[in-house]
Amino acid sequence: MQVSESVQCPFCGQEFDLVIDTSVANQRFTTDCEICCRPLEVLVECEPGEVISLVAQAN
Repeated sequence: MQVSESVQCPFCGQEFDLVIDTSVANQRFTTDCEICCRPLEVLVECEPGEVISLVAQAN
């Protein structure tokens, strides 16, 4: 199941939404900020249908 979660960019401070696949319990991936385009490392912990924690940090 996919859910949409809001994250805040550590570079520009703006928030944007990420779609997270909650069928994977622990995730680590890199994505670009939708506003300033700088790369973020995203760490996610999930249970099916629910995001338990989500951290976006400078890559």
